[in-house]
Amino acid sequence: MAGFGWAARSRAPLSPAEIDSLTSVWRARGLVPVLIAVGAAFGAWSLLLPVVPTAVIDAGQSETLAGLSTGVFMLATVITQVFTPWLLRTIGYRAVIAVSALLLGGPTFGYMLGMDPTPLLTVSAIRGIGFGALSVAEAAIIAELVPLRLLGSATGALGLVVGAAQMIALPSGLALVGIVGYDAVYAIGGGIGLVALVATMLIPGIPTPDEDEQTQASAVRAPTWHLVLVPALALMFVTTAYGAITNFLPASMRDLDPVYGAALAGVMLGVMNFAAMISRYFAGRVMDRKGQPGSVLIPFQIAAAAGVLMMSIILFLELPVWTMTIAALFYGAGFGAVQNESLTMMFYRLPRSKASRASAIWNIAFDGGTGLGSTFYGAVLTTMVFAPMFGLASAVILLGLVVTLLDRQLGRHRVVEVNNLAVRMRSVQPPIRYRRGEPRTDR
Repeated sequence: MAGFGWAARSRAPLSPAEIDSLTSVWRARGLVPVLIAVGAAFGAWSLLLPVVPTAVIDAGQSETLAGLSTGVFMLATVITQVFTPWLLRTIGYRAVIAVSALLLGGPTFGYMLGMDPTPLLTVSAIRGIGFGALSVAEAAIIAELVPLRLLGSATGALGLVVGAAQMIALPSGLALVGIVGYDAVYAIGGGIGLVALVATMLIPGIPTPDEDEQTQASAVRAPTWHLVLVPALALMFVTTAYGAITNFLPASMRDLDPVYGAALAGVMLGVMNFAAMISRYFAGRVMDRKGQPGSVLIPFQIAAAAGVLMMSIILFLELPVWTMTIAALFYGAGFGAVQNESLTMMFYRLPRSKASRASAIWNIAFDGGTGLGSTFYGAVLTTMVFAPMFGLASAVILLGLVVTLLDRQLGRHRVVEVNNLAVRMRSVQPPIRYRRGEPRTDR
């Protein structure tokens, strides 16, 4: 009975006073269950990401169908992310996380029916819906569990869990297939996804934003896209290169070293994810020390562009394959920090009542950029080889850097959600005009 009492207390609604009194992000009630759910969701996704397309090909189906299995999953993910903020407002965080965890993990067992197009794409679409809602809800709830002064550390912890899950699960899927077979891996993936469902039982209720905050938000007339456009573009331009790297780095390294290139490409992806995990946490800690996000965005955008440019140079000059480690570290560091900076910038520019909308836009920018990069650079490779393609990907990241620099230059005139220029202009008295020679009364 004592255990049930503890579980009931852990699920009790959070109060604003409880949130504001936190001195450490790790004392936030509900954070650990949320991070467990995050790790389970991204672990289940990453484990099966290379497994399902490979199973399709091994079953004698076409490469086109193999690509569609991932494409349909991501399409369902992005479409679901658009509607998730409405779902969170309507039925709440716990219900959305529970249902989406069930949709992500449960249908995985359907892959055991075979790799024919209808069951394959149906299962992939249902899992995509679950992953889309889960990814938005889990990022948004982080902003609800901690005060603003600890938001950077909280999102950094989120990045650590996501990075660790991907580092472990991505290379494990195909390795496990060789040991236990496809059906067992589907079962493992489904079980991992359902762990998020269990963690949901320990997530506390989220308080409704107070009336003053809602009134303040409703008084602001700035469209949401004005407020989040710059961080969304910064993220999207960086993730287009992520789509290129995850899809084409193994093939490009095989050209560089026919014997060990493909195997070393997996190591490079692990190095990249490790650097992203560390830099994402670092960016969060810097944000908490500075008191606002964005202070390291520009340096890490440059690091990401430099890393992809190094890949281009290494391939063009046919340098030793170990030099790709340096490029992976640079891009991974930039990739991780830009993720954290863009997410916290959205949280800062929007009121707390719109945290779910910020999370949805961030996830759409991430997944949309990755999908666009995969598609665009795949088409580009019909007219050029790998080296110039990676050079082009580096230049695209620099477009995001230009947008960020312009935003920084015009920052004092930027329309932000709270205390924005338009609100200040409406709240002050208009200047008094004096005629020439008329004595002034304000001295």
